Amino acid sequence: MLIDIALDAFGSDNGPEPEIRGAMLACRELPVRVHLVGPQAELRDLLDENLGNDDLPIVIHHASEKIGMEEKAAQAVRTKKDSTMRVGLKLVRERACAGFVTAGNTGAAMATAKMVLGAMPGVDRPALATPMPSASGNPCVLLDVGANVDCKPHNLEQFAIMGEIYARTVLKIAEPRVGLLSIGEEETKGNDLTREAFPLLKALPIKFIGNVEGRDIFSGLADVIVCDGFVGNVALKTSEGVGRFVRDVLRESLTRTVTAKVGALLSRQAFNDFRQRLDYREYGGAPLLGVRGVCIIGHGSSNDRAIFNGIRVAYEFARAGTSARIEQEFAGRPQRNHAPASGSDATVH
Repeated sequence: MLIDIALDAFGSDNGPEPEIRGAMLACRELPVRVHLVGPQAELRDLLDENLGNDDLPIVIHHASEKIGMEEKAAQAVRTKKDSTMRVGLKLVRERACAGFVTAGNTGAAMATAKMVLGAMPGVDRPALATPMPSASGNPCVLLDVGANVDCKPHNLEQFAIMGEIYARTVLKIAEPRVGLLSIGEEETKGNDLTREAFPLLKALPIKFIGNVEGRDIFSGLADVIVCDGFVGNVALKTSEGVGRFVRDVLRESLTRTVTAKVGALLSRQAFNDFRQRLDYREYGGAPLLGVRGVCIIGHGSSNDRAIFNGIRVAYEFARAGTSARIEQEFAGRPQRNHAPASGSDATVH
């Protein structure tokens, strides 16, 4: 039985070509039906050109407006009522699709998701969670990576719950280890936010391992690492930059030093494995946790492989029922009265 996934056909920097090719890859390899959202006439011509004689479960939903990367999120969401994001997320709200994927303007995607899908009861602020490569071989979930640049301690408490459920249901980690990102392992280390959040996370029915440091994102020490969106976004962007730097230096060194044909082949294979482990395109984008539906936000420079993986993540997320499980978890918890957290959306990709 096919799972329906809505795809913003004009989200990425080079859309809609990567989206169309990524949708085709997904329909060949996954039990999904992809709903391309965008101007129908333009998409139909391009889709027919790419499909040729292939008969794949891809359909088109018309949306007349696109939200550009440079547009201000709040204004675009208010004025563009027939945008690809709004139409795609409405398909999720109306249960015509099980999830939505976009590689478009992150701030606009988050604002539209909160408006169209709504936040789960008990969740003050949805969070962006991204898998990061680690030495253990399993990805480490880092959240928040940019949805909330200013947070209160109870926001981090909620992020911990959502990240732990995500790691259990989607990444299939039986008992995820949850850490709080700080500047030292001791409970007294950090700023006011981390010191006040520490006892809240410690009291949760999760495997909280205490404070972790930036290097532990990649060490495999924790399966879920919680932080505010400002720190998380800096960590994410720094990691992407270091990954590209190491990749380029390694490629240059291999090219200069490896001369034997067999050695060159082996080194190339090792390099390709290394590059794949660091490549954001293989992780498929960041789920927006805490909204009432599946919303995956990818990198603006996504190619067809990244789009395919975004659809794969949406499929896995929907199949696991992660959103419903997060909502059930919060519904069963006693509600606290919190002052609203100040902050604004940040464009993370």
